[in-house]
Amino acid sequence: MQTNLADFIKGTPDGDEAEAILRACVHCGFCTATCPTYQLLGDELDGPRGRIYLIKQVLEGAEPTRKTQLHLDRCLTCRNCESTCPSGVKYGRLADIGRRVVEERVPRTLKNRIKRATLKEFLPRAGLFKPAFRAGSALRALLPKDLQDKLQPARAAGRWPTRTHARKMLVLEGCVQPAMAPSINAATARVLDAVGVQLLVAPQAGCCGAVRYHMNDQAGGLDDMRRNIDAWWPYIEQVEAIVMTASGCGVTVKEYGHLLAHDPHYAAKAARISLLTRDLSEILPQFEAQLALQMAGKGAQRVAFHPPCTLQHGQQIRGKVEGVLRAVGVDVVLCLDSHLCCGSAGTYSVLHPEIAHELRDRKLANLAATGAGEIVSANIGCVTHLQSGTATPVTHWIELVDRMLAPVAPG
Repeated sequence: MQTNLADFIKGTPDGDEAEAILRACVHCGFCTATCPTYQLLGDELDGPRGRIYLIKQVLEGAEPTRKTQLHLDRCLTCRNCESTCPSGVKYGRLADIGRRVVEERVPRTLKNRIKRATLKEFLPRAGLFKPAFRAGSALRALLPKDLQDKLQPARAAGRWPTRTHARKMLVLEGCVQPAMAPSINAATARVLDAVGVQLLVAPQAGCCGAVRYHMNDQAGGLDDMRRNIDAWWPYIEQVEAIVMTASGCGVTVKEYGHLLAHDPHYAAKAARISLLTRDLSEILPQFEAQLALQMAGKGAQRVAFHPPCTLQHGQQIRGKVEGVLRAVGVDVVLCLDSHLCCGSAGTYSVLHPEIAHELRDRKLANLAATGAGEIVSANIGCVTHLQSGTATPVTHWIELVDRMLAPVAPG
């Protein structure tokens, strides 16, 4: 695609990156076939090709409007289009650049500003979110249904292993996961302990940066990333990997090297952090045989796996979770249209609940059709969003492995 960027962005790092992405797009339209919002809304401007046109116009000097902003806001950033695109267009990066420019030029309503400011200042701070989550859970019955949906009962974490091992890995605590699902990282620690790996936590590490960055507070998101790098750096020579138990965090941390490439103080460190970062599903395949021996005879009922967009499209990881689960005796299945987003998408389900709930209900109907008695996923956002619409248990897949590893109680 031919481009003629405006002076305000031409020659800048964002401008050079956007121009390369735009020039890669041939407007074939394959992306529209796998875009969830285009499927629901049927508007070309609510699909990747239309949004690319809008961003191109803005970067070439056209004045954006609230309509431009709405079409960009309604994108889930699921990046399904990236998996579909034959030309390798990096739509997610272009969307971040375009949204930031539009955010600077199109004032939002007071109500919208308050909602977005609350989310981006509150969610990344675990010290604020955890007590508020507990208070909300205690008063859940008195709250509006939309808030009740977000306050699913948290499963107890259980014990954290105390054994030391020569092999060590770091895990990101995250921002909302310690309050909403402390069981996930604890289960990960127990499973890794069982195969001889010690899981460490850097106390000062927190939100991966995705919340602020993808809500157009990119400076704030980059600050969160720098804080994590500083928190992890003293451990860097001790560990062989930084484990991500939330795929939404994983896709962001793997991009630290790119996002901080122009920061002279953090570029080299960020690149090393990204190279060390692994989704949990990339770690456990090496231990499949060992886990299978420890779980012999503990086959589980059929479960349906919902692969998060941040895993299958953002990180381009497919089949690894299913492979681990099948290796340890689980009958795991994927549902129809498993490539499509469930509607969670970080803060999206709060900002665009109608679209998010319609996508959730479609996904749950397909998952129910598998006949599985449990749904497992790999991201806290997907787990919470899906659970809000079904009585079928929805858990992180590592929690299933942890349950299977637990000693059988004497009958």
